[in-house]
Amino acid sequence: MFGLGTPELIVILGIAFLVFGGKKLPEIGAGLGKGIKSFKNGLRDVEEGGKNILEDGVPGVKEAMSIKEKVDKVKDLGNVLKKG
Repeated sequence: MFGLGTPELIVILGIAFLVFGGKKLPEIGAGLGKGIKSFKNGLRDVEEGGKNILEDGVPGVKEAMSIKEKVDKVKDLGNVLKKG
């Protein structure tokens, strides 16, 4: 985890305990957990939104995807011809 070992994490937790005190650490941990959960939910919503764009049929998306597939096929054919 970011190059931190157990001794480093213990030192960091010890300093946090001294700075914030024993009563504040659970509150800070809970707030941090809620923040991470909210961030993950936001990422999931963005991913679902991207999928919905493709499914809803925004003008030009399907055409662009078909052109991309054709270009990829031509690139693959070009790579085969170069190797052969």
